[in-house]
Amino acid sequence: MSDQRHRHGHDHGHGHQHGQVPAADFDWDALAHHLEREAELRAPAVTEAARWLRSLTGDGGAVRRVLDVGSGPGVIAGLLADAFPAAEVVAVDQSAALLERARARSGGRLSVQQADLPEDFGKLGEADLIWSGNAIHHLGDQQAALTALAGTLRPGGLLAVAERGLPLRYLPRDFGLGRPGFQARIDAAHEDGFATMRAELPGATEEVEDWQAMLTRAGLTPCGTRTFLVDHPAPLARPAREHLHAQLTRLRGQLADHLDAGDRATLDALLDEHATTGVLHRPDAFYLSAMTVHTARVV
Repeated sequence: MSDQRHRHGHDHGHGHQHGQVPAADFDWDALAHHLEREAELRAPAVTEAARWLRSLTGDGGAVRRVLDVGSGPGVIAGLLADAFPAAEVVAVDQSAALLERARARSGGRLSVQQADLPEDFGKLGEADLIWSGNAIHHLGDQQAALTALAGTLRPGGLLAVAERGLPLRYLPRDFGLGRPGFQARIDAAHEDGFATMRAELPGATEEVEDWQAMLTRAGLTPCGTRTFLVDHPAPLARPAREHLHAQLTRLRGQLADHLDAGDRATLDALLDEHATTGVLHRPDAFYLSAMTVHTARVV
């Protein structure tokens, strides 16, 4: 996406945190490793979703070109290439650095296309399947974005939009630090930040986020919504713990001013790299969220 916009569009799931950081302050190139690790944690759910998309496309036989719009470092694009081996799979992103990472990790299986959205919707070329994961909400006019993607589909083509789902959970309601319900209060602060982010986008347009209705207004025929579980139970492996630690570190910077002193102290305790109460060591830490995918096709 263009530099004056929130530089996102990367498929890194509902676990990402906007907080109260202004749109222009995000540097997704610098977060490449974080984005990659988050997508890898979501890979089993995305693989299941891709199987479902394959069934909706007649076992993938008619799919010749797939776009991953907002691909980031290309983890999900690679999984789509696994599901549709006969198709050209194109990772589409604003960031040249992330696209180079996508090309390198795919071993040449992926094509890449740099695009600043929404200006470059018309340059994407036709596709039989478009995946967009947590990217549409970073464009001011979400309905216009869906309509533009619908116009890119070939006859019979399918659009899959992964948006929202359920927020990440990583500890019990009462985990022995501070006041119970810590994560619910984090969610509330995050939702306020999300609303601020949306309001600051160029061309921001308020929209009731009924995704099936929005897809219908885009000229498509809805063909189902499914939710896929991202479930890594306790005890967590080290890479997942490190990802949680990085996520909470970002939260500390973004939301600290919007939390009370008790919750800030809890967050600091979770970030302590040496204490047994820290998320890097505690035996009760897990990684659980849900990814919802809305689909519609050209009829």
